[in-house]
Amino acid sequence: MLFNTLRYAEFFAAVFVGSWALVRFAGIRARVVFLLLVSYGFYAAWDWRYLPLIFASSTVDFLLARAIAREARPRARRAMLIATVALNLGFLGFFKYWNFALENAAALRALLTGEPASVGHAFRVLLPPVGISFFTFESMSYVIDVYRGELPPHRSYLRYLLFVAFFPHLVAGPIVRPRDLLPQFERAPSLTREEGGEGLFLVAIGLVKKVVLSDQLALNLVDRVFERPENYSALEVLAGVYGYAAQIYCDFSGYTDIAIGSALLLGVRFPKNFDAPYKAQNLADFWRRWHISLSTWLRDYLYIPLGGNRGSELATYRNLMITMLLGGLWHGASWNFVFWGFLHGLGLAVTRAFQRAVRRRRPEGEGRAARSSLAGFPIRALCVLLTFHYVCLAWIFFRVPTFSQAVLILRQIGTLTTFHPNLPPVLVGLLAVALLSHYVPERLYERARGAFIAAPAPLQGALLFLVAVSLHEAASAAAVPFVYFQF
Repeated sequence: MLFNTLRYAEFFAAVFVGSWALVRFAGIRARVVFLLLVSYGFYAAWDWRYLPLIFASSTVDFLLARAIAREARPRARRAMLIATVALNLGFLGFFKYWNFALENAAALRALLTGEPASVGHAFRVLLPPVGISFFTFESMSYVIDVYRGELPPHRSYLRYLLFVAFFPHLVAGPIVRPRDLLPQFERAPSLTREEGGEGLFLVAIGLVKKVVLSDQLALNLVDRVFERPENYSALEVLAGVYGYAAQIYCDFSGYTDIAIGSALLLGVRFPKNFDAPYKAQNLADFWRRWHISLSTWLRDYLYIPLGGNRGSELATYRNLMITMLLGGLWHGASWNFVFWGFLHGLGLAVTRAFQRAVRRRRPEGEGRAARSSLAGFPIRALCVLLTFHYVCLAWIFFRVPTFSQAVLILRQIGTLTTFHPNLPPVLVGLLAVALLSHYVPERLYERARGAFIAAPAPLQGALLFLVAVSLHEAASAAAVPFVYFQF
């Protein structure tokens, strides 16, 4: 991980200097071309064979969006929209789900015929392109927005290619909307002292989340417990489940902080993607706080087109379930991900049913008093606790490779054994910091951020040096990939 971090730092330093030098001496267009080339180079460093895919996908969507905007006939416009959705989902489905479909077809054939289930190597495809789920959704949303009349077709082909491939968000998001990012490539970028300080602060916080918290929890607790849960007590397995909840949050939100900070240092601002999700009071609140760019994408481009909450209650529950099942499948080609989506769809439906029941029972004149009662601290704390544990239950199925492994983990927790030789105080402390940081008042975080931004440059440099030292001390020889790189 440290080696990868150093390589990214060297790469970003070169991009930073080159980008701002071009703005000053050659103009905005030269900067766009430069950022596009380095973004394609960044992607090719993972696997150059997939570079034509992202280029072709972006080009087709750019041309189809322009054709849709010129076309007046509704049927022709709809046909072109269907074509772009089919192409994008076709790319995504082939590269990400083809092997999954083959394996399930082989399993079904084996069940019907009694022969061993096997899939020939020649029928399998290569590993899916890194970040395909993210850039597919971004490019597809552009065409949909143009079709809806919410966005005019973009004039610049190069800027559109850069929108899709811009390296800070290319691999693992956040999923940035075209209306938010494309205009920023049209105007001359700026970088104030405050924006520079904020960018450096976010990158530093993201690296600490990833290297100090997420990686240490993964290597010293989570991976060991989930691999052989039968070797651990119920308390240790439960700590492993809590540890995974902390790991995936620190890992993904840490990457997002690095992405947002890196983009900001280049004069581009991304939207917020996390908002302390483990202090959510219900599942709907959780999805307003977790991976915000994905949850809002699913809402705007799947849930609402399905009908949202405009129909009957039964139709609303159906729409919630379909959205979350497909959201689970988006994360990976596995029935475990689908079941994870099912658990969240079920939880969202139950949450909505409960909220509607409370509103129906509340007398007309008791609105404020009832709200005050429900907003009491003990009730809020209980709601947060229940929501967190339901999310952790779903995380088990998200993390394990098979259902039998999930059952083994739940069975081991059910033994209620409490010996804990594998939970040293340092590890418990890291877990506590990772989880309890959610409940630090927002104003304290803003004060720390503001103090760093306002600090003189030498003091900022000294603080960043201390962060670098802590990263060096915490970094493991075994690199731990970002969790969401696989999606």
